[in-house]
Amino acid sequence: MAVVGAVISGCGSGPNQVGSAAIIGSDTVSLSQVQSRLDAALANPDVVSQLAARGVGTDDIARDVVTRAVMHDLLERTAATEGLTVTDAQIDQELAAAGGMDVLLRSSLYDRDSLRQRFRDQLLAIELAKRYVDRLTVVVDIVGAASRADAEAKARAIAAGGSAADAAFRVNAQRGLPFRAASDPGTASMVLFGTPARQIVVFQPAPSQSGWLVLKVVDRKTDAAPAGPSAVSQIDEATLAAIGERLVQPLSQELGVRVNPRYGVWDPIRMRVVAAGQEAGSIITPGGELR
Repeated sequence: MAVVGAVISGCGSGPNQVGSAAIIGSDTVSLSQVQSRLDAALANPDVVSQLAARGVGTDDIARDVVTRAVMHDLLERTAATEGLTVTDAQIDQELAAAGGMDVLLRSSLYDRDSLRQRFRDQLLAIELAKRYVDRLTVVVDIVGAASRADAEAKARAIAAGGSAADAAFRVNAQRGLPFRAASDPGTASMVLFGTPARQIVVFQPAPSQSGWLVLKVVDRKTDAAPAGPSAVSQIDEATLAAIGERLVQPLSQELGVRVNPRYGVWDPIRMRVVAAGQEAGSIITPGGELR
């Protein structure tokens, strides 16, 4: 618990960060909120021990708590804008299908309120994906890189445009690759489907490998004409939920997500809080800003 106290009580270095675990635009996730959720998680020592045996420590649990709070905020904002609703009856039905509240509480790190909220968030993400998956398309230019430094150098060259961009795409590259979420739902939860047009993504697809990729999103549509019958019924709920969470990426970039340094940093590639220096990559906006 002493370690947990150190994780929770740290103050940030930026304006309005004191007392906050994370800031999403003008919204704040308070340290007390994270403390409460973390206390609930640590009240299930059997699950904590199982996670520890797999190398998941208290810091990792705290980062997950903050991640879920950020995603909850983004999904609630999106639900309000999109007119999406989830009823208590729907949540009850999903809880029952998953084994029931009591069974889930024994095998998870949630208390009753946070478990219901988690199911609500998942249902909202599924509804969001159902609304857009048939019409979500992207076109990307892609180039391989030997290292992160090489990838970031190529990304800046691409952002500069002109002959510098042409040179970056000359070797180990493909341009104008189209992707449609409905025909490739597994990929639709990845960063290329969530990144707005004209932005450039630098990321490492597999940390166990040395290679990096640079993607320029040439075009991104959420209102493209469907290619055929709806694919929604062919996509499992877990994949739909992942796609729905990816669909809030543009909002996260628009608002900005700042995390108390005690927890780490927001990784725009994986859409979660990670330890500082463990980001899977970065995104360059049209103005050349590296995020």
